[in-house]
Amino acid sequence: MKSKNYTTRREFISKTSIVTAGVTLGASSLSATSYNRIIGANDKVNMGFIGLGNRGSQLLGLFMNQPDVQIVAFCDTYEPYLLRDRNQVEPRYIKDLGSQIPRLDETFTNKVERYDDFRKLLENKDIDAVAIATPDHWHALQMIAAVKAGKDVYVEKPLTITIREGRAMIEAQAATKRVVAVGLNRRGAAVYQKLAKEIPGGKIGKVTVARAYRINNMYPGGIGKLKAEEPPKNFNWDMWLGPRAFRPYQYNIAPYNFRWWSDYSSQMGNWGVHFMDVIRWMMGEKAPVAISAHGGKYIVDDDRTIPDTMQVTYEFASGAIAAFCIYEASSGGLFPYGEVELRGTKGTLNAGEGGYRITPASAGQFQSWKDLVIAEEFNAKDEALANGSSRDSTANLVRNFVDCIKSKETPLCPLEEGHRSTSFAHLANIALATRERLHWDPEKEKFTNSEAANKLLHYEYRNPWKL
Repeated sequence: MKSKNYTTRREFISKTSIVTAGVTLGASSLSATSYNRIIGANDKVNMGFIGLGNRGSQLLGLFMNQPDVQIVAFCDTYEPYLLRDRNQVEPRYIKDLGSQIPRLDETFTNKVERYDDFRKLLENKDIDAVAIATPDHWHALQMIAAVKAGKDVYVEKPLTITIREGRAMIEAQAATKRVVAVGLNRRGAAVYQKLAKEIPGGKIGKVTVARAYRINNMYPGGIGKLKAEEPPKNFNWDMWLGPRAFRPYQYNIAPYNFRWWSDYSSQMGNWGVHFMDVIRWMMGEKAPVAISAHGGKYIVDDDRTIPDTMQVTYEFASGAIAAFCIYEASSGGLFPYGEVELRGTKGTLNAGEGGYRITPASAGQFQSWKDLVIAEEFNAKDEALANGSSRDSTANLVRNFVDCIKSKETPLCPLEEGHRSTSFAHLANIALATRERLHWDPEKEKFTNSEAANKLLHYEYRNPWKL
């Protein structure tokens, strides 16, 4: 049956649009619970995968490592990824993108169903849960459709492409009671789990400043400057675009390079959400109340529609600020250790997934006190080995998700947390777009001083897609 099996290659190529008139994601004639098997502690979880490119393939490997998981279904808009056949991959992709193109060399002992439309995959009642690793602009529609189809969901970061999508996802989960985990992998890291308990308690005193950055020197040519062309015949470009406005295919958009195009992602979304998530987690903050951003496309000569240089400042009601920087036209490091820095009244913390260091504060002007905290160094490797968790933080998130499917407990990174952290990226991008210092109401999730900014909280989907 074509509803449950992969269509032929000829049928795949012949389709200019998979979207069927009159089909909406919100419609379902079956209740969520009617779709799913009741999973016991010793049962295998049947997993489907939507999006099997670079990140999706990494997740596939991690789920395959779980003894109580069985991979039963795939969905992708690029046929070689769907078939797991690297011989069919466009040679230009392999040449130019290298390791970002997955190896596609997995071996399966059971039958894996193949779909070119995620809605067909979600109709498969044998699937208990899905992993979503499509480009950012697809996450909300697919996750909402999945929970309404009775599936538990592991959805990659960044959770959304707009702030309103995140709230809609939370409402859909609340209505369906499904387990949803967000792939902000540092939530699975032993070092940050430890610090998130200790820093709010005053381990380094009152934290007034936090910083992080992403440096990636793409000078001079970045992702290149290219013209529109026909996509490979085994790439369903119309479906890849989905709710976004139609535009001709361009080789430096997909696969992978969509991260430098604001319609589909951003580097604030790609990297910023990781660091802002861990900063707000350690500081015990939910959301900022003011945001300002500076930057632009200053030096890298490519087609990107996002900045190559950007600095963002977030202000919290508690009396603290956080800063994030994206430098894609220079290199080098900013910290003596780790990937994030928290500056407290008693000491400074530098931390990464591998460990952390605390440096005691020195007495400033008119002060005469000695060290208020003891210098400390922590190796996360030892902690991971001691508690039995993996040193791979994403592997820990995957394992936790599978456990939560069975126990119905809350995952390490639940949907509300993923939404709040992803919002930091959107707030930064909106502040840069408006060139305003924006005031944010975290409860109403609206700007209080800019209607221009409020208009950027969502966008109008291309028909027939609806949120």
